[in-house]
Amino acid sequence: MAIDKAIRLEKLPPYLFAEIDKKKKAAIRAGRDVINLGVGDPDMPTPEFIIQALNEGAHKPANHQYALDEGSPELRRAIAGWYQKRFGVSLDPEEEILPLIGSKEGIAHLPLAVLNPGDVALVPEPCYPPYRSGTIFAGGVPVYMDLAAENNFLPDLDAIDPQAARAAGIIYVNYPNNPTAAVAGVDFYERLAAFAKKYDVLICSDLAYSEMYYEEKTHSALEAPGAKDVTIEMHSLSKTYNMTGWRIGFAVGNKAAVAALAKLKSNLDSGIFGAIQDAAIAALHDESDFVRNQVDIYRRRRDTLVDGLVQLGWKVNRPGATFYVWIPVPQGHTSEEFCTKLLEQADIVMTPGNGFGGPGEGYARAALTVNEDRIKEAVARIQKLNF
Repeated sequence: MAIDKAIRLEKLPPYLFAEIDKKKKAAIRAGRDVINLGVGDPDMPTPEFIIQALNEGAHKPANHQYALDEGSPELRRAIAGWYQKRFGVSLDPEEEILPLIGSKEGIAHLPLAVLNPGDVALVPEPCYPPYRSGTIFAGGVPVYMDLAAENNFLPDLDAIDPQAARAAGIIYVNYPNNPTAAVAGVDFYERLAAFAKKYDVLICSDLAYSEMYYEEKTHSALEAPGAKDVTIEMHSLSKTYNMTGWRIGFAVGNKAAVAALAKLKSNLDSGIFGAIQDAAIAALHDESDFVRNQVDIYRRRRDTLVDGLVQLGWKVNRPGATFYVWIPVPQGHTSEEFCTKLLEQADIVMTPGNGFGGPGEGYARAALTVNEDRIKEAVARIQKLNF
């Protein structure tokens, strides 16, 4: 029997990071010394206090049964406490918080919960691919908002077609931003909330990188007055605590949107392993210097890469957040040509900007997930290519 892919799958481009991983693995199999600045996966381990909490949780018989779909009350209270302390935002643990199996899962499932076939989702480009793919899976129509350097990689809300805005059910935003590393202030979120109320559209704010800031604290979309009326925000412990493989995050904000997502998830999964929830509680209650010490490591890596490229004559902005550097490619090269040359001639993996959407053409994303010595080696190899 021949099995044909569903049409919805045929509409998707190849998942960017999987394609990059294939190329990287092929180079490694060939015995090459590859410096991987590609996929954004932390190279440092999960802290020991979180692992210990997991270990203790795994020995609790209650955690060996199905978890509650909506997450444990203790976890939801810990999330509420963290939001209050970090952003000054009050959340009802019963109605405004939903733990997720990683924020990616919530982002991709949200359109199934709130969009009808043919509804529009306003999607930034360049962007994290699940904004696009989740919309397509739900039968929605992505309408793209270009993120341009001249607007600090923020969407120009005034440039959005009013017809598309009226047809929209979701507008996605992501600050600190992947891949551009741009940040947004409360003033932007105030304008965004006004836009959402005018056109009756739900804001989906992806806040996965909020704790990876350097000089200035980053903001939640929910800090804007009245934003909770029109906003669901996704957060993740993946990058903050080096827990990418643990798969735990949460959605917070508008209770109707949270409830819709919860109803969908109750039909798709059985919740998060209780021991992982216990570990997340330990992370959210942490008052040590772990996160800021880790960010200091990324800051040194950021400065090593940016300073090294600037010394080569490249114009590279120093990001204020995330562990990415958004690099304009040398004149005369496309994003794909540049990244291919890096891999084939210098054994360096970067992500071509156009893989995040058309407006990413002309850029490459470097992830700061190798140590400073490897970054220095990467700069030295790039220098030899004489771009």
